[in-house]
Amino acid sequence: MTAIILKPHKEESLLRQHPWVFSGAIQKILLDKDCPYDEPQEGELVQILDSNGKILGVGHYQIGSIAVRILEFGVDMLPTDFWHQRVAAAYAVRQGLGLIADSAQRRNNTYRLIHGEGDFVPGLVVDVYADTAVMQAHSVGVHCCRKEIAEAIVKEVPEVKNVYYKSDDTLPFKASVEGDKVGYLIREKMHDDSLPFWATENGLDFRIDWLRGQKTGFFIDQRENRALLERYAKGKDVLNMFCYTGGFSVYALRGGACRVDSVDVSEKAVELVRENVKHNFPDCTCHNAYPQEAFDYMKDIKDKYDLIILDPPAFAKHRDAIKNALRGYQRLNAKGIEQVRRGGIVFTFSCSQAIDKEMFRLAVFSAAAQVGRKVRILHQLHQPQDHPVNIYHPEGEYLKGLVLQVE
Repeated sequence: MTAIILKPHKEESLLRQHPWVFSGAIQKILLDKDCPYDEPQEGELVQILDSNGKILGVGHYQIGSIAVRILEFGVDMLPTDFWHQRVAAAYAVRQGLGLIADSAQRRNNTYRLIHGEGDFVPGLVVDVYADTAVMQAHSVGVHCCRKEIAEAIVKEVPEVKNVYYKSDDTLPFKASVEGDKVGYLIREKMHDDSLPFWATENGLDFRIDWLRGQKTGFFIDQRENRALLERYAKGKDVLNMFCYTGGFSVYALRGGACRVDSVDVSEKAVELVRENVKHNFPDCTCHNAYPQEAFDYMKDIKDKYDLIILDPPAFAKHRDAIKNALRGYQRLNAKGIEQVRRGGIVFTFSCSQAIDKEMFRLAVFSAAAQVGRKVRILHQLHQPQDHPVNIYHPEGEYLKGLVLQVE
């Protein structure tokens, strides 16, 4: 196996079990004697050693600033059942949380099974929708192991019969990979992909489109925040901006909202939210959906809504975009705070990993100061328990949210 030797003192973060090795920490690379290449191949399993030759762990090599993602610390090779161990451990955690369908009266068969570094498997994301797991690789190493991982999922997760692979948008942009990036890896229970597929979250049904939808087909990470919004919705006029499939809208309707308006620039998203509302509330007459750009819609809605949800896509996907992203968050939140009715509530979020919670809170503070209204923070929100944060990898805390009360 190829060995990567670190520069002196560059092992300190690994001794604290941070799972990334940066390219600048590498002193030299000792290729495996049987290696036919003159450099490690992207996705190759490599050993990491400190400058004195002590084994630090094993991980996947990749090209870029993050050169290795550590899979196991303190070993010189992975156990043969490594993926089975990791999947079984993650599944046991979700069972303990009461997220699996038959173990909770809330009727839930939608959850994240594997959350990358948070489940000690860097580069891998797996979401479960009823009997289908949707898998995404964020590293070439995981892509190379996709079939082994799929087999482990089906064996260790009893309800999963199908594994769909969807990594066309998640693998490193410049990576040269072999094999398909999209398609079924295992398909034991056939579904007609031309027909709607429904999964259940907290007793509500949502259409999941892993073939054409964003991410794995649904944003599971807002589950607990949607449930919180339901408690605030009774008797309210609600605006759900950037609604996508309308998760917040459906929860607001179940919570007793008087009216819910869903807005998204995507026509397809608007069709999905209408379908989800109709499926859950066939006789509903208090929901409307509009395909419109956010700032155009919010131009003049003053005193029209008691509750506004601002859940935009990531404004900053890398650190170079932070400055512009913070301006975007400030502008968006200023509009929401300005327009909501007196005594109203604003749920506001950032899913940009490059924006930490202090940056986001400062952007919202600046927005409130700009508008000049009195604002209270009622809740500070984050990602749910099936999107855990590895304590040694704080970068995994990506979802930030605030619930504001505006006088």
